Formats: sequence, structure tokens, C-alpha cells
Amino acid sequence: MAADEPDTQQIAADPAAVKRHRTLFRAVRRRRNPPLRRTDITVTDEAAVKRAVKAASLGNAMEWFDFGIYSYLAVTLGHVFFPSGNDTVQLLSSFATFAVSFLVRPLGGMVFGPMGDRVGRKKVLALTMILMAVGTFAIGLIPSYETIGFWAPVLLILFRLVQGFSTGGEYGGASTFIAEYAPDRRRGFFGSFLELGTLAGYVGAAGLVTALTAALGDAGMETWGWRVPFLVAGPIGLVGLYLRLRLDETPAFQKLEDESVHRASEAASTVETTAKGDLGAVFRQQWPALILCICLVGAYNITDYMLLSYMPTYLSDEMGYSEAHGLLILIATMVVLMLLVNQVGSLSDRLGRKPLLMAGMLGFLVLSVPAFLLVGQGSLVAVSCGMLMLGLSLVCLLGTMSAALPALFPTQVRYGALSVGYNLSASLFGGTTPLVITALISVTGSDLMPAFYAMAAALVGTVSVAFMKETARKPLAGSPPAVATPEEAADLVESRAPAPRF
Repeated sequence: MAADEPDTQQIAADPAAVKRHRTLFRAVRRRRNPPLRRTDITVTDEAAVKRAVKAASLGNAMEWFDFGIYSYLAVTLGHVFFPSGNDTVQLLSSFATFAVSFLVRPLGGMVFGPMGDRVGRKKVLALTMILMAVGTFAIGLIPSYETIGFWAPVLLILFRLVQGFSTGGEYGGASTFIAEYAPDRRRGFFGSFLELGTLAGYVGAAGLVTALTAALGDAGMETWGWRVPFLVAGPIGLVGLYLRLRLDETPAFQKLEDESVHRASEAASTVETTAKGDLGAVFRQQWPALILCICLVGAYNITDYMLLSYMPTYLSDEMGYSEAHGLLILIATMVVLMLLVNQVGSLSDRLGRKPLLMAGMLGFLVLSVPAFLLVGQGSLVAVSCGMLMLGLSLVCLLGTMSAALPALFPTQVRYGALSVGYNLSASLFGGTTPLVITALISVTGSDLMPAFYAMAAALVGTVSVAFMKETARKPLAGSPPAVATPEEAADLVESRAPAPRF
């Protein structure tokens, strides 16, 4: 039928053809816009949605707390875990260890993603929370290089790999979880809480590192103070695990599991034929969406890691700021973004995902060089303005991406496909950002290399957004419509009812 639709549309323009074949064209219209039954529609429970958002966002906050503390302690960890010598070599070694965890993220995505499509989102998210907490807590217990020599960086890399493997199932699962719980008209708003968790994790990490540095000084941090942020992850992980275990499975996954869905009306049966948890089918059937996801996430991650992970190091190493001073400026910037991110998510529900994503990508494309020129002036006002310019561009992506990415894939393979696409891109582009920028500055001697790198990423992102389909206020692919109230469900059924014939 799909192959014949263009011809049918051309014939439909001829009133005479419509008159001769009324039954045929009525069937075509019915197939394109089938009637809904009330039982086809998911009416979300607001209390359950809020619980899901809280549990998913806390896990995401912990993930970025973990990665944040490593980024903000990069200089200190370079001294603790690697042989003394050239400071740049130690910093590069520290960032290389930061990047190595991203090598196994795609593997984690390939394991946890399809598992989440087979056994459910809830169980896998609980498992990733446990592994993440264990990996981070264990780093806080590793003896220094001076104590055990070669085994110190080996153990650091080992537990970074545990972190990376578990994180491979985290973002795809958390964003899928919220997207499948949220009503269609508010998916952007609820999805933005996931990135509020990202910012909260970074702010918590930066605040803790700043407070410890101020209290203990550089010597105290290198002796034992660096361990505290990693050890704090243990209790946070237990809280997150408790919240996740109390949740029910998402309504979309429950409907998929229910045999009655396979006999639902045509309006609800838009599910693709891809088998659940079939990783091979994801690559064969979803490759256009995977490529789009990889490009979007690559642009998003490079700009995200550049500002939220690398910038404190840039301010201290390239601009001569103290570590605490640079972190305080970043904390102030992130607090502003936290105040805006939910507003951006809500705006994406009204205006659409594409306009907000395009605004963010164009912001980095146009404003990166001016922002870094301001930062290069060194004054507090100039640095703050430059950071805020980048932050306002980033918040357009933060508030929108967690609702846009899950909508690229159908329900049966959403967790797996998103985990694979997200983590392949994060592995190639996200985690390597601090390492690449540090190396580029070292080779070229130009302090504007971070701006040029962000501009290149934003150019790819701009093209990718142009190829996206708008998904705001629409049901997720492979799932029936989801609304907030029974009244909305009744209105939706009425709007899709066939016109009466007299």
C-alpha cells in the first residue's frame, strides 16, 4: 500500500476519480487516520509520572556527579595516580583515563539496551545503578601511585571501565523510562528533568570539590581529600536504587507485553515488526535513525563536555585561574541553566523540538569564538559573560534532547537502539572531548581550539536537526497515544471518529 500511496494521492486530486471509487478512497482515508477506541489510549497517572521522573533523574544526577568529580579533580588525580614529571603529561594521562571508560560504553549499551527491551526498563535501570555506585565508590579506595606504583593507574582504569559499562545502559534507559511514562503533550517538560539531574550532578560535584579544596588546600586534596567525593557516591547509589525498585514498569512496555495489544485496533497497532531485543535487527532496520542519533548526540556531547567538564581545567591551566575560582564561575553558570532547563522543555512542547535544538546548535556555531574571546580577557565579568553565552546555547539542547532522542525509535527497540546510538557517539566524541581539546591546544598553541571544536560539532548538529522529523505532541512510535486526563482521551477519540454520513 505504501508504494501505491503517491499514485493514490495524485488520483485523489481528481474529483471524478473520487466519485467513481468512493469506497476505495474512504478505505484509504480510514487507513491513514484510523478511528481510536478509548481502550487504545493510555491515561497517565501524574503521581506515577512524578515518581518515574524522580527515580530516573536521580540516577542521571549520580552518573554526572561521578563523571563531574573526575573532571574537576583531573589535575589532582593526575598527580595521585601517575608518575611525577611533566604536568601536561600527567593531565593528558588523567584525561586519557577519563576517556577510556567511554570505550566500553557502547558495549554496555549493546548489553543493557536489548536487555531492557526484553525484560523491562525497571530491572535494567536498577542493575546499572548498582554497578555505577560500586565503580565510583571503589575508586575512592584505591591507594596512590606512591603506595602501590603501577597498580594504582591499573585499578583506576579497571573501575573506570566498570563505570563506563554501567553508564552504557543508563541514559538510554532513563530517557526511555521518562518518555514512556509522560503524556504526549508534556514529554518535553518531564524529559527536561533528566537534564536537570545532569546539572544537579555537576553542581553537586563542583560544589563538593570546591568546598574540599577551600578547606584542605591542594596538599590536603592530594593526600586524602580527593577520595571523599568518590566515597559519597555509595550512599547516593543506595537511595537511587531504592527509588527505582519502587517503580512500576512503563505503561508503553506493559502494553507491549500485553497480548491484547497485538489485537488492538488499527489506530493503536503502529508497532514495527522488529523483534524485541534483537540487536541485529536494530542495525538492519533502524540504521537511518541510528545515524541521525549518533550525529545529534555527538554534537550535543562535545558541546556539553566542553562546557561542563573541560572548562574548569581550561580556566586553571590556560587562564591561570585557581581551581576553586574556575569552579565557582561554572557553578554559577550551571545554577542559571538549572533555573531555565524546565522552561525550555516546556517550550519545546509548545513550539516543537526542532526550533529549540536548532537554536542551540546555531548558538554554538555563531557564539563559540566570541565567548572564548571574552573568557580570554580574564576578568570575572568577561569570563562569566562568555560562559553564560555558551550556557544559554547548551540549555536549548539540554531541555529538549531527552524528549527528542527516544522518539527516534519504536517501542520494541527503543531502549536498545537509543543506548547503542547514544553510547557509540558518546564514546567517539563525548568522553574524548577534554583529551582532544587539551592535545589540540598543546599542538597549536591556540586558546581558541575549544571554540573551533565546538563549532565543528555544531555544524554537524545543525544539519542533523534539519533532517529530523518533528515529534512534539505526537505519540511515540510503536505506542498508543498517552494523555494526562480522561477528558483528553475522550476528546482525542472524538477527534478521530469518522464523520457521520447522511
